[in-house]
Amino acid sequence: MEHHTQPELERRLVALVRSSTDLMAALTAVRSLGLNSWCIGAGAVRSLVWDALHCFEQPSAIDDVDVVYFDAAPGDPGQDACLESRLRSVIPALRWEVTNQATVHDWFSSNLGQAVPPLGSLEEGVATWPEFATCVGVNLDDEDSIGVIAPHGLDDLFGLRVRHNPRRASLATYQQRLESKRFGERWPLLLINAG
Repeated sequence: MEHHTQPELERRLVALVRSSTDLMAALTAVRSLGLNSWCIGAGAVRSLVWDALHCFEQPSAIDDVDVVYFDAAPGDPGQDACLESRLRSVIPALRWEVTNQATVHDWFSSNLGQAVPPLGSLEEGVATWPEFATCVGVNLDDEDSIGVIAPHGLDDLFGLRVRHNPRRASLATYQQRLESKRFGERWPLLLINAG
């Protein structure tokens, strides 16, 4: 298997993002919020790459858009919902999910009863997502340059490898995601590590 450097993989990812009218529109919408540290990550990026590597004529529709940002001093508890509402008003067809990575530990505590340490940055948040291949985000700056956030690199994403990232997600959560996301069914070339 040929090996690519991270800068080469980043260039490939940026080219794929630029080729996606829907993802570029979503990035432009999020940029309009004026957040300091943000990205669109997870499924929208992962599906774009895996569809391209599978040479699908019809790429997966972008329906869920995970927007993450880092604001250490959020204005109010409803800030994420307010940002989602603003994005829905720009592109109503998408299901927006906006999450401040600085408050994720509160969610773990109130929803899962788990005490986890607060995250210190956007990159640290992206690094905790359940699969290494999914720990990737992209953003768009004022000069229309696309930035890539990939704390674990892009090898798993472009190598079609699905492996559990134990940083925050339990093995049971990871296995449940394998089933619910139907990775193997949707992208048959994937190398899936079940445990």
